[in-house]
Amino acid sequence: MFRSTDLSQRISLLAVGVPCLAPAAWRILQKGFSEPVGLLSDAGLGLLVFLAAAVSPRRLRLFPLLLWTLFQAGAQELFAALHRLPVREDIAYLFDPTFMKNSTVGLTLNHPYFTAFILLSAVLAAAFPVPRPRPGYLRKGLAAAIALLVLQGFLSRHYDEAGIAARFNPLHWFIADAVAATFHPGAKPVPAADLPPGLRQLDLQGSPLLPDKGKAKNVLIVTLEGITGLYHPEIREAMAVPPGPLEMSGLAGGTADAMLIPDFVTHSHQTIRGLYSILCGDFSKLSFETPKAFELQENQSRARECLPARMAENGWSTHFLQGAGLSFMGKDMVMPTIGFQEVHGEEWFTAPDRSPFVWGVNDPDFFRGAREYIAELQTADRPWMLTLLTVGTHQPYAAPDDLAAGYPSRKLATVAILDEAVAGFITGLRQDGVLEDTLVLITSDESHGAELADWVSSWGIGILLAPEQELLPRLKPGTYGLVDITASILDYLGLEPSPGVIGRSFFRDYPSPREMVAYTAGKLRWHTSGNIRYECTRNGECRTGPSPSLIGFPTTELKPDKGKQAEKLFAMAATLDHKLTGQNRSHQLRFASGEVRRLPEKIASEWTDNLAGAQYLDFPANSTVHVSIRVRALQTPDTGVRLKLSLRQFEQLVLDIPFPQFPVLHAGEEGKVEFDFSNPESRQAFSFHLVGEGKNGEIRLDEFNVTVNTAGG
Repeated sequence: MFRSTDLSQRISLLAVGVPCLAPAAWRILQKGFSEPVGLLSDAGLGLLVFLAAAVSPRRLRLFPLLLWTLFQAGAQELFAALHRLPVREDIAYLFDPTFMKNSTVGLTLNHPYFTAFILLSAVLAAAFPVPRPRPGYLRKGLAAAIALLVLQGFLSRHYDEAGIAARFNPLHWFIADAVAATFHPGAKPVPAADLPPGLRQLDLQGSPLLPDKGKAKNVLIVTLEGITGLYHPEIREAMAVPPGPLEMSGLAGGTADAMLIPDFVTHSHQTIRGLYSILCGDFSKLSFETPKAFELQENQSRARECLPARMAENGWSTHFLQGAGLSFMGKDMVMPTIGFQEVHGEEWFTAPDRSPFVWGVNDPDFFRGAREYIAELQTADRPWMLTLLTVGTHQPYAAPDDLAAGYPSRKLATVAILDEAVAGFITGLRQDGVLEDTLVLITSDESHGAELADWVSSWGIGILLAPEQELLPRLKPGTYGLVDITASILDYLGLEPSPGVIGRSFFRDYPSPREMVAYTAGKLRWHTSGNIRYECTRNGECRTGPSPSLIGFPTTELKPDKGKQAEKLFAMAATLDHKLTGQNRSHQLRFASGEVRRLPEKIASEWTDNLAGAQYLDFPANSTVHVSIRVRALQTPDTGVRLKLSLRQFEQLVLDIPFPQFPVLHAGEEGKVEFDFSNPESRQAFSFHLVGEGKNGEIRLDEFNVTVNTAGG
């Protein structure tokens, strides 16, 4: 028999071990023992956390346990949303309380029981008095943890055909990826002339499907947040992929006469990056660096080559309408820069919201409003171009609880809601006669992936409705992607493509394969014109093999790359990433030009109340940054309005950069803040949060410039 003190000590140690080994238990519950390499990672990391908690004083023990459990819970939510594990750049989301609050509003978690259990067990474990393990036990525990992780590393390299999530605990992958990004120097870009032609040139050499330019006078681009081709039954079958957990039968039925593009690639995560590819005929960055959409502000000649600008130049009225607010990620600045004459977000929808959603307008209400918007456009004499962007399928997902209960996950419930809404929208356009003279492209900004395989995170959706549908095939052969949309629409309309636009046209047949690239789910994905596929991680390891596409199941199982092509592929990716800035990395980013903003009576959060979209910027090493902000108060209470600026990196407050704050402003007064700071080392995911408050307050944001200068620039 154990003495009562021995028993209580064992119970205390067991209590500490529960949250540490919960991820391993969760993996077994979800996957059984089919992911042994991942179990080694869970157990090894969990044992290290257990040892750290066991040796910590009681008052500090909660810190390592909460850090561990919060990361595991956040990573599970990220994986449920995008089917990828977190990397260093995601810390901006995982540890930002406002984003997490908005993303989990109403406690609409994908794994609420896991989250509640692991957090509660961590709190309870901190309450037990735990005896400090003797040094001998600590040495044995540390040796066991190291042995588990060494074995995991060995097996992970030899069985890397399994996905990252199957081989790594989220924190283990986060650390491994961060180490690789830190200690593997960035690839030196190759000369642009050394890129394969398909990555640097427009290709309109294919055989045209139409005898002349298209008949449609209007263009409608419907961008569905995060939707993958897996949801469309005919597209899925064409890619030889088994059925998923849900099919968008409404969308399929509403587009029964459309041209489908099964092999359709999204190039990255994040909406602003996908929109850049769609509207500017270029690859979004194959990294987490500052989005190219922001760099267009310093490259006005390239901005004028984007699709909206080209169409506006040739007589079309150009419009952008989204369900979310415009200021986040600077779409209120980017969209006018690339040629949209009218840009609207959540504020345009004035009808009562039938199902309020934290990020914006739910999809049924959005499409009802979009139909009204198009009806108004139809009354004008000018042809029009309209781009729509939904938001309902963004975490935490716009689905009522009673409806969500009928689906495997809340995400799938919102996909079903979107399916019904977009199907009704298409039916309405038919009834209104819009499709008679309008080219309609239904696509997605990114893919939120699926458990089927990690390449699904690069699988978008491409559906075309055109007046001359009888001349177009039902299934369009060949590999295409978001990069091809601008070239295709210009080709259809008979407009001369601009020099900076690359890609192929949906309205032509090509006899040969092509190069295609993407960076999703932590991997650089590359498909060559020789039908060879590469999947590479930042630690320099690649798997490769023959495959007809960048997505879909490869012809044979991908094998470790003996040719060591990772450095070359990442070097070419770096060239593609920096094509707008070239060797001169000095540039100015503008986030305001006279926009009027209404202020809340009280600041609720720096995220939702942010007045400018200056978020997630990258500054190179040995650079200096000059910030200039100018604001005029238009309407204020008697006490004036208060503006507050804060700087964040990876969403953590930056305290080592001094800068002045705004004075209290009264109506008619102007406030200006200017400051400089240097970057001895590179800074990533750097954000400026400008918020303000004042009852009935209204300000005009005249200037918000961030000028980056490098020593060599």
